[in-house]
Amino acid sequence: MNIRVIVPVITEAFVAATDRAYRAAARPDTTITTVGLERGPASIECDYEEALAVPDVLTKVREAAREGVDAVVVDCMMDPGLDAARELVSIPVVGPAQASFHLAVMLAHRFSVVTILERDISLLGRLFRRYGVVEKVASVRVVNIPVLELDTDESRLIAVVAEASARAVREDGAHAIVFGCTGMRGVTEAVAKALAEQGYVVPVINPSVAALKLAESLVD
Repeated sequence: MNIRVIVPVITEAFVAATDRAYRAAARPDTTITTVGLERGPASIECDYEEALAVPDVLTKVREAAREGVDAVVVDCMMDPGLDAARELVSIPVVGPAQASFHLAVMLAHRFSVVTILERDISLLGRLFRRYGVVEKVASVRVVNIPVLELDTDESRLIAVVAEASARAVREDGAHAIVFGCTGMRGVTEAVAKALAEQGYVVPVINPSVAALKLAESLVD
């Protein structure tokens, strides 16, 4: 099967990194093609930037369907343009937030989201209500690292994400951790290992992989 991954920003470095991550997680019979936007924001960290991304996201979704792609993943935890994209085409269109939240609900009694900035809390709250998981959310923890700085110091990122995740388990009663930004995908295993070393053996969910695996299942 062929799955198109849309990175809803114009930052070319994100496109290359996303493509590598999806190819590494895909099944042997899955072909990944990854595209960025021609017009849109450098990153998505607020409602305004999400709105800027949606028009070209929809253009890319329509192009994917016309090219015979089997499914589309819009690789951002805001799930920008998801409902409109599903109206536009007949192939599956998957958002990482919806996929990872519902996976967390199946794996755990309550889950916490570890995200990048304080202002994400209200944005995530809307998504929790939209996807019907409010009662399953233990907390939202933030690490205060902007999207464009996530790949500048991996050791620091692992340390702060692991600490926030541990506090979510220890203090908030989380039974699973979901990353609140797809740009955090590269530290999943390291964070899970750091948690296990502290005695917290809980699922750590990479939203990009959750979206990819759901897309593969929907195509099947």
